[in-house]
Amino acid sequence: MRMPKMSRTTRTWRAVLVLAGLVVLAGCGRQADDRPLLPPRGFVADPAKGEVAYRKYCAACHGEDLRGTASGPPFLSDIYRPGHHGDIAFYKAARDGVRAHHWRFGDMPPVKGVTAEEVGHIVAYVRRRQREAGIR
Repeated sequence: MRMPKMSRTTRTWRAVLVLAGLVVLAGCGRQADDRPLLPPRGFVADPAKGEVAYRKYCAACHGEDLRGTASGPPFLSDIYRPGHHGDIAFYKAARDGVRAHHWRFGDMPPVKGVTAEEVGHIVAYVRRRQREAGIR
């Protein structure tokens, strides 16, 4: 059976309603965090600073060697390649936490005390280590 063709106006309103619903659902159950998501314009990431920040904020769960632990997944995994989890995913996870979706470690809580600049350095460090491991 063929579905009747929708007008452009109907399709537009349907898309607007779907997007509005997604925005509402995205905010459910989360408390707003006033920390900036991204570093300020002109920020230059430094992988050496990222290694220090990684050890402080990330290594306990994601492993000193980025290969994961019993508490968190490895960053030296194709799942965390830039084309699958872009840099913005690291910023959002650090600030807002993230629901478990690839692994069975449970939800990741927001990282207390980490700044957007520190996350930027951490991303540079992780990406450097991924390239060294052949993950592109």
